[in-house]
Amino acid sequence: MDSALSSIGLPVALAIVMFGLGLALTVEDFRRTAREPKAVALALGTQLLILPLMCFGLIILLDPPPALAVGMMLLAASPGGTTANLFSHLFHGDVALNISLTAVNSVIAVITLPIVVNLSTDYFRPDADGDVGLQFAKMVQVFAIVLIPVVLGMIVRSRSSAFAARADRPVRILSIVILVAVVVGAIVAERANVADYLTDIGILTSVFCALSLTVGYLLPRAAGVSERQSLSTAFEVGIHNGTLAITVALSVLDEKQLAVPAAVYSLVMVPLATVAGLLITRKTRLSPQGERTQRS
Repeated sequence: MDSALSSIGLPVALAIVMFGLGLALTVEDFRRTAREPKAVALALGTQLLILPLMCFGLIILLDPPPALAVGMMLLAASPGGTTANLFSHLFHGDVALNISLTAVNSVIAVITLPIVVNLSTDYFRPDADGDVGLQFAKMVQVFAIVLIPVVLGMIVRSRSSAFAARADRPVRILSIVILVAVVVGAIVAERANVADYLTDIGILTSVFCALSLTVGYLLPRAAGVSERQSLSTAFEVGIHNGTLAITVALSVLDEKQLAVPAAVYSLVMVPLATVAGLLITRKTRLSPQGERTQRS
């Protein structure tokens, strides 16, 4: 991808996405996590622990090229994004829970994402250049492009909730457009290798997405979390912030191959998440218990 686009365009695009997230956040969203301890703990535990381990197991099983393996781990360590909030809204999940989880996990990811990337780089690419991982200076970049726009969005909302409400829909649409543009850009940059990448990573990303959605729903349900919140957790766990993963790969790590899994994942997650939402909501409508949950 063109250096100007990867060094300037992508961080700016991600900043817009994260600013839009901030416009939908209040301090109360962070406080809410204390009032929903079971749902929040299960979702965060799944995202921070189970998904990286599950992704690692799939990589060992399917054995993609080392650079794509690290890219998959980068994707697994990325938090949920605004697209998860959108899907939760479309299928009548607990959007407030999604917003809280996205906010909290985005903060935590500033620490956990570099750890996962560095460990996976050491494991899958032990002979790679020592600057490939996320050292302190690069961690500061991740912090800047993730948290600063969110905080700015929250400040704008606190000072003008009316403006934040008016801007919410346009920014959501813009976020989707940006995601599509980033994915298309990443694929075009590697167009000569797209067929090979799909062969190497297409099945892996699809299986990982399907398993993430499934675990994200079934684990909370097994623990007694409501149908509506479990649906939200499924989307939060199964829909990653592909824009963040691609931006880190291209702008921070400056490696095109590391962006490929996130780009392919962003293509497969939309139809898979749609199918998951339809199956879960259909099950809810057919179940008397589910009907009671939806009415509450």
